[in-house]
Amino acid sequence: MKRPFAVAALFCALTLSFVGPASAATVIKVASTPTGSPFTFLDTKTNTIEGVMVDIVKAVSEKAGFDVQIEPMPFASLIGSLTSKRVDLISAAMFITPAREKVVDFSSPIYSYGEGVVAPNSDTTAYTSFAEMKGKRVGAQVGTAFVEPLQKSGLFSEVKLYETTADLMRDVNAGRIDVGVLDYPIAAYAITQGHFPNLHMVTSYKATMPNNIGIASRKGDTEMMGKVNSALAALKADGTIDAILKKWGL
Repeated sequence: MKRPFAVAALFCALTLSFVGPASAATVIKVASTPTGSPFTFLDTKTNTIEGVMVDIVKAVSEKAGFDVQIEPMPFASLIGSLTSKRVDLISAAMFITPAREKVVDFSSPIYSYGEGVVAPNSDTTAYTSFAEMKGKRVGAQVGTAFVEPLQKSGLFSEVKLYETTADLMRDVNAGRIDVGVLDYPIAAYAITQGHFPNLHMVTSYKATMPNNIGIASRKGDTEMMGKVNSALAALKADGTIDAILKKWGL
């Protein structure tokens, strides 16, 4: 006759074999872009998206208790992918604007900056405003907050739109357009890395569209945004956010 404790042990072993391991943490899909250094970019060595906003959303996930899966896509596709529920969050160099706040919810601000202007090295004009660039061929990235003001200004002979900042800067570098208007930190980072040797930042230019960037969630997803904001508050308090910004030269 089998002893009672042996039967109990066998029952427990069989039960555990059916239950399996403890459930894994929830995986949250995060939309980001592969062309926004230092905020987000494709690391060709690892074939993964890296940068400021990737580091920050990963730090947020650790605090909030979920895992993240970074989904690369063009900047213009970010909001559509969020509202269609292909992804759960956006973590990229996206300005918090009134127009976007009608469609998605944003976290507390993470970093603030304005637009920058890049020009060929052969153009040494000390531009301080768009008015001084009247008649120029200007480029901007699709989906950014800079497109509408440039188009509505009526100042430029052409406002050419690009899917990526790299494409925009390549056309200025090659002389196909006269100036480019894009996120100042992204442009400055690309130039300091030596990717566009024929370009310079127009340091005399005074930004007119400074704004904050943050993490976006679907409109009305208060549970998700509550977790994100609580985590961000803790990361700001313990110095993690500052350390990430410093790591990327911001």
